Amino acid sequence: MDQKRELSSIDLAALVTELNRYEGAKVDKAYLYDDDLLRLKLRDFDRGRVELMIEVGDIKRAHAADPDHVADAPGRPPNFAKMLRNRLSGADFAGVEQYEFDRILTFEFEREDQNTTLVAELFGQGNVAALDETGEVIGALSTVRLKSRTVAPGSQYEYPASRLNPLDVSRGGFDRHMRESDSDVVRTLATQLNLGGLYAEEVCTRAGVPKETPIEEATDDQLGALHDALSRIDERLRSGDIDPRVYEESIDGDGSDGGADDADPRVVDVTPFPLAEHEDLPSVGFDSFNAAVDEYFHRLGSEETGDGEAPADASASRPDFEEEIAKQERIIEQQRGAIEGFEEQAQAERERAELLYANYDLVDEVISTVREARENEVPWDEIAETLDAGAERGIPAAEAVVDVDGGEGTVTVELEDDDGDPVRVEVDASEGVEVNADRLYREAKRVEEKKEGAMAAIEATREELEAVKERKAEWEEQQAADDGGEQEGDDEDDDEAYETDWLSRSSIPIRSPDDWFERFRWFRTSTGYLVIGGRNADQNEELVKKYMGKHDRFFHTQAHGGPVTILKASGPSESADPVDFSEETLREAAQFAVSYSSDWKDGRGAGDAYMVDPDQVSKTPESGEYIEKGSFVIRGDRTYFEDVPCRIAVGVQCEPVTRAIGGPPSAVVDRAAAHLTFEPGMYAQNDAAMMAYRNLKERFADQSFVRKVASADQLQEFLPPGGSDIVD
Repeated sequence: MDQKRELSSIDLAALVTELNRYEGAKVDKAYLYDDDLLRLKLRDFDRGRVELMIEVGDIKRAHAADPDHVADAPGRPPNFAKMLRNRLSGADFAGVEQYEFDRILTFEFEREDQNTTLVAELFGQGNVAALDETGEVIGALSTVRLKSRTVAPGSQYEYPASRLNPLDVSRGGFDRHMRESDSDVVRTLATQLNLGGLYAEEVCTRAGVPKETPIEEATDDQLGALHDALSRIDERLRSGDIDPRVYEESIDGDGSDGGADDADPRVVDVTPFPLAEHEDLPSVGFDSFNAAVDEYFHRLGSEETGDGEAPADASASRPDFEEEIAKQERIIEQQRGAIEGFEEQAQAERERAELLYANYDLVDEVISTVREARENEVPWDEIAETLDAGAERGIPAAEAVVDVDGGEGTVTVELEDDDGDPVRVEVDASEGVEVNADRLYREAKRVEEKKEGAMAAIEATREELEAVKERKAEWEEQQAADDGGEQEGDDEDDDEAYETDWLSRSSIPIRSPDDWFERFRWFRTSTGYLVIGGRNADQNEELVKKYMGKHDRFFHTQAHGGPVTILKASGPSESADPVDFSEETLREAAQFAVSYSSDWKDGRGAGDAYMVDPDQVSKTPESGEYIEKGSFVIRGDRTYFEDVPCRIAVGVQCEPVTRAIGGPPSAVVDRAAAHLTFEPGMYAQNDAAMMAYRNLKERFADQSFVRKVASADQLQEFLPPGGSDIVD
């Protein structure tokens, strides 16, 4: 199994208590190793020398280390270390706290002339920032400038957006967050409840709930068992009832799992208490979690460096680029999952707020009834009984109430969404409908801010991935040069130019993509932006609710019966900035919207479309009106595109991936090795697709390639419903 390289939020919660035992120790000196490992040397009157280690690079940790595990002091200190020495020398360590449930530790140091706070960010790219008494950043290992936060000298330090703490969430809140997910139990615990993969699996195991149970199939008893398991973990951490373990794994000489005669075991994990998920692994117990963490990372470092001797032919040994690339790709995948979770959570909060307004009178009656009872000092239990009795008599407001929580002062009502599905909304009985709805909107905004932070993190990870790939390419280039490969030079460019004659190639390698948007109608504009459209009412709803970002553009035709069309400013898991789309890009998106609408089906050669911003699109109708599924209310000014031609091209793309493509001709021609253009006409959709397939197949020497990547069925996906004729 992969070796642990970062401390989790639960690990930090256990460490904080132990690190605070060093309160009162005096700082002697600060050291910085390799730009990411900070060492603070302290003197404790009872324990003697204390070495506080904070590492924020590939390995992320914070703990007190055995002096024997500390490397010799580095050479000349960099500016950050000098600044810390000036501010911290002689200062008293005043304590450490974990920021909410984040992987952030805040260390406080006090001195007569000035106090200093060190914030260790043990997540993402990692960072250490030094703050003065006002919270202003004095210095940081890395400068961070994001839309959501800034960490730079002279600015006020800004913590990342708060995360849900799964260890202190109420049962009602826990159930609500779980029920909002459309994934399975373990993924929901890992992402939306912020537990991470290992502890999400551990909670499932302790609760006796199958990990892959879909949320919609999870029973209330199972959710209760999961919440109880979390509560027991919280109790152990708060009470200090820990039993630290360092887990090991035996390996043989070739790195595979071995038996009794294997080499020394390697460390794979360190935890504050034994985990059921690791019951098949041998472990070593420790008296304190800090000691366990110190031993783990000391052994991890020793295992990675070995005895410090270089191989006999170090220049010929290949760095393990593939493992590094795979690791970054795994991180990106995890970050994508987190972003999707944030998107779903934010959308769910907004939908609940809109449901409150859509059912204003009913919810107001519930709140007013409960508030009046409380003003008359009616106990919560009696209120619940009265509501139950009212539900039995068929009173709509009482029937909507599914839970009364006197401890929280909340009432949960069950309302129907546009699809007729029940949605539970928890409201504060002491506040009106507007205040409750506003709270939900604010929560959605808070979650979206978390999403922006995750988007920035994924962008940084992508940069790291590209850097690894560049190092790999440079290494391979150097190896080729060492082997005499430098003579290839310009001939490679000539070969590449020849290779692009795809129609003549006898064999074309298939490089199949697996893009998230392929189940929708889609194309990429000539300027590279993604445009997606719905194939039916369900997909129209999904695109607006899940995939429309605040910097995107929404298109629709003036004619009734057209797809929701979204011009994306970015992908669903990428950071987006405001985009000044070119006129060419906008007209291509408008042509896409018109061509797949009833304008084509009715045989019209052109049609009109309009464009609006995402915040102008709503599912909330005017009073007394009804909105069909897949339809939306558009408010505010529109930008119109008149007399847009109904034209679609389909073709075969050969690089950088191989597949059928379709869309406005101007966007397809340059990407396709071969293409055909269609307009409204007489041939049924399936007949037109077969005609296109036969035509395109005849153009390629490798006809089997066309059959695999651009069959008639695959091409038909890009043809509008209705009759078509080939233009060229």
